[in-house]
Amino acid sequence: MATHAPDLEWLPGDVPKAEGFDDTYFSKAGGLLETRHVFLAGNKLPERFQGRASFAIAELGFGTGLNFLTTLAALREVPAAPRLLFVSFELFPMSKDQLTRALGAFPEIDAFAAALANVWKPESGWNRWRVGDAELLLGIGDARQLIGELASPEAGKPEGTVQIPAVDAWFFDGFSPAKNPELWDEELLRKAADLTSDDGTLATYTAAGWVRRNLQAAGFKVEKVSGFAGKREMVIGRKG
Repeated sequence: MATHAPDLEWLPGDVPKAEGFDDTYFSKAGGLLETRHVFLAGNKLPERFQGRASFAIAELGFGTGLNFLTTLAALREVPAAPRLLFVSFELFPMSKDQLTRALGAFPEIDAFAAALANVWKPESGWNRWRVGDAELLLGIGDARQLIGELASPEAGKPEGTVQIPAVDAWFFDGFSPAKNPELWDEELLRKAADLTSDDGTLATYTAAGWVRRNLQAAGFKVEKVSGFAGKREMVIGRKG
């Protein structure tokens, strides 16, 4: 099945807005700073990379790849950095031109963005690429279906599944829950919890009450903390 690039509106500063979801891919107040505050600091990264031989991050909503590339930049600063597997899902992958334009707003990660663009040929299903110091496993399609194709080592390797190590940190980064409720579905989050290590963590920019309840029902303990820029609250949590 052919992939379908999103229809975008470009706001000042080359901030992409998905017309189908009426939402931006990152904060107009600064996408790189937002990623560092919400997803890195929210999961206590890069501190948790220290002393690890390997580390697995999973994300719902690849978008521009900004979270992935910001993580690569943080990983590069860690002495004796672990092997990183980054698993992500995207229903509407950007074209290479869209991706390059969006990431051009962040010169700090130019080299990582160029490495991603160099391999960027997303196809439906699972795409596995080496980008910088990490392995990127990107699922193109409906996350609610694709997540069922992943299996952790504890589950063995059922036929037709893609085996990944237990997830150490989740970036829950779909569009606004009000506009993209599918990526905040309780069953999807439950499957995410099943793939998570016993000390695995999560972070998300949203603090919507029904999202918190879905995360709790899935098996995560959550708490509200200060959000990014003008956003009062966000949510972090851990399995348990």
